[in-house]
Amino acid sequence: MPFTGGKGRYHFAVTYDAPAQTPATSTDGTSVAASQRLTVDLLTREFPPFVYGGAGVHVAELSAVLRPHADVRVRAFDGPRDAEAQARGVFGYNVPAELKDANAALSTLGVDLQMANDVAGADIVHSHTWYANMGGHLASLLHGIPHIISAHSLEPLRPWKAEQLGGGYAVSSWAEKTAYLGAAGIIAVSGGMRDDILRCYPDLDPAKVHVVHNGIDLSGWVRPAAGDPAAAATVARLGINPDQQAVVFVGRITRQKGLPYLVRAMEMLPRDVQVILCAGAPDTPEIMEEVRGLVADLRAKRGSTGEGDDAGVIWIEEMLPREELVAVLAASTVFVCPSVYEPLGIVNLEAMAVDLPVVASATGGIPEVVDDGVTGRLVPIEQVTDGTGTPIDPDKFVADFGQAVLDVLADPARAAEMGRAGRKRAEDHFSWESIAERTMTVYRKVLASL
Repeated sequence: MPFTGGKGRYHFAVTYDAPAQTPATSTDGTSVAASQRLTVDLLTREFPPFVYGGAGVHVAELSAVLRPHADVRVRAFDGPRDAEAQARGVFGYNVPAELKDANAALSTLGVDLQMANDVAGADIVHSHTWYANMGGHLASLLHGIPHIISAHSLEPLRPWKAEQLGGGYAVSSWAEKTAYLGAAGIIAVSGGMRDDILRCYPDLDPAKVHVVHNGIDLSGWVRPAAGDPAAAATVARLGINPDQQAVVFVGRITRQKGLPYLVRAMEMLPRDVQVILCAGAPDTPEIMEEVRGLVADLRAKRGSTGEGDDAGVIWIEEMLPREELVAVLAASTVFVCPSVYEPLGIVNLEAMAVDLPVVASATGGIPEVVDDGVTGRLVPIEQVTDGTGTPIDPDKFVADFGQAVLDVLADPARAAEMGRAGRKRAEDHFSWESIAERTMTVYRKVLASL
């Protein structure tokens, strides 16, 4: 049965089937009897219908593709799920009433304690993001089972979170470090992420850190047919001109996404190139005001009269259903990802699946997704090493990024060719079926090593 929904950058739909009753196939091609099937508890902050970022999308898709291989139970935040969801093994938890007004880090730990208690009976507990890491760590200690972590980001590389959490950032950092050092295995979503993990936590045994890339539901990210009425209606409603070139950004308004650098870089574009910013869910009021001011400046420099004239800068703050976001991507010419921190970048895969070339900063796991000169352009970025990811020379990064976008826009035929190559790369290297197999391989390696 499909779930649709989300409270962040877009809504999406994923189909969840009941656990398979027939023997599964192991990663070496042999049959696995039902009695040998693993029971895996996935612990996560986000799960449908409450999803606002890439980690939530990842867990939703992973839980679906693992079901033919294992008995999967999902434990998530945002309150109890209905009886139908529970029958499929999806359980939700509220923040304890005593902690509802506490610092967000403490209320998170309150949920983790409840999840850890309920993991009893699982063979493996697999947590996602620091929000759930401590739940996995405590479940491992309590129930004597291995804890595996999927690393989607790292607290030491997100120091701007202190703006949100205050002293809670020290708590979240402690929780993450404790869980990582105690984990039986860690899955990095990219080779770049693996390097970051070992740099941030040098006491870890490198043999425990495995690379399994994020995946994408290719069936859900397909360019609409020419003349599709629903797509055309979405584009018209949002004020996008499909007959003009357009640059599109999709992401939360957070320091790691580099949106302020992008808005400055867009000053280099001609007035007739549309700038589409699908950007919402700001981390703080301060960064929202910063971006708001930069967008106003960009519009003014492009000649906006200020009387309802957006000067071709279309800012979409609403949460778009996936089919509408696909329509926006399909109406655009190039996708941009100016992140200063990005373990992999699912948004780039989504854009590539819709046949868009991608211009992105060459940081983190992005170079493992975007093939420079083939599926788009990678923009070099030299960064300070204090954990913020700030460019050493911000003006150079802005200028280089803007020029790379201009270069792609200047050759529409080449841009279209890059887009087609991007779709093929997504199909060849990032399908969920292969990622399910690799994840099961990690599970069995960890169990065999105990």
